[in-house]
Amino acid sequence: MAIQAPATRPANPRFSSGPCTKIPGFSLDMLNDAPLGRSHRAAIGKAKLKEAIDTTREILGVPADYRIGIVPASDTGAVEMAMWSLLGERKATMVAWESFGAGWVTDVVKQLKIEAETKTADYGDIVDFSTIDFNTDVVFTWNGTTSGVRVPNGDAIPADREGLTICDATSAAFAMDLPWDKLDVTTFSWQKVLGGEGGHGVLILSPRAVERLENYTPAWPLPKIFRMTKGGKLNEGIFKGETINTPSMLCVEDYLVSLTWAKSVGGLKGLIDRADANAKVVWDFCAAKSWIANLANDPATASTTSVCVKFTDDRIKDGAAFAKAVAKRLENEGVGLDLGAYRDAPAGLRIWCGSTVETADVEALMPWVEYAFEAEIAAQA
Repeated sequence: MAIQAPATRPANPRFSSGPCTKIPGFSLDMLNDAPLGRSHRAAIGKAKLKEAIDTTREILGVPADYRIGIVPASDTGAVEMAMWSLLGERKATMVAWESFGAGWVTDVVKQLKIEAETKTADYGDIVDFSTIDFNTDVVFTWNGTTSGVRVPNGDAIPADREGLTICDATSAAFAMDLPWDKLDVTTFSWQKVLGGEGGHGVLILSPRAVERLENYTPAWPLPKIFRMTKGGKLNEGIFKGETINTPSMLCVEDYLVSLTWAKSVGGLKGLIDRADANAKVVWDFCAAKSWIANLANDPATASTTSVCVKFTDDRIKDGAAFAKAVAKRLENEGVGLDLGAYRDAPAGLRIWCGSTVETADVEALMPWVEYAFEAEIAAQA
């Protein structure tokens, strides 16, 4: 019997985990106010960058005494700036449960050669935060973009900690509630939850992080794009829009458009609600089917943005090949683009459910996932 394809198709088939789908209704005409061909140091460029910083603070609820800077090289650049500039003053604890967290471990242990304890968990789980010594400097991801698990809250992080917490929040910011009093350094890229363009990172520093910068000098040389101090004092210009190197004013305009949209859907709460609703569609689908499951083992730690699923049917002979074939079939049908699991992650699908995704599109996608699954089971037989 021929397998019947679903009648309804997602209006937007873009489910990439980065760069993520643009805001609903996006068009290039929205960027007409970008000051192209103008210096980012001109008054108009500085004003745009400052607006981006101020609106980020407003929507995310970042405390007034925290600094926010726009930095080079996306979230990766922001994390590297933090680690190279702040670590080494005391022992570090590196926490990893997916590929990007593992990358930060490599930087600290093999490149910077800092004394560090490494705590890891398998894909689908997170490290038990109650076992972490927060009197060390702790580096961790809030949401595992490649593993589909997240820190449920910051309750295990003590207020009286002696070390700094350095949090890669790139697939969490704007879709999850971040406890600013528990985070000393927070990084993200606007190409994730707000669907911005790649290449720019955001770095948020607490007063404790600023104090460390002004009172500690690393033993290693710092490249220009990592330097945040001058003469032992924080370079405040970075946190007022005077970027270290030349930003794309087109990308900045795109971010401003996304921030305006974010306010229109209810700010942070509205953004969180959208991601939660999207993820619930996938969770409920998995709960109703015997052949697919969430990669996250504990529902309390399941990601609401990068939702990772695995195929569990005993008839599958080669898990990796099967998952790739399902993703390819969905792409060929034009209903789900960029759905393959990350190359280092277990075989399966990764469905981006961040705030710019429409819930109706996730609802339309899931029957197609079942269609592709059944088609590949039949092809395998």
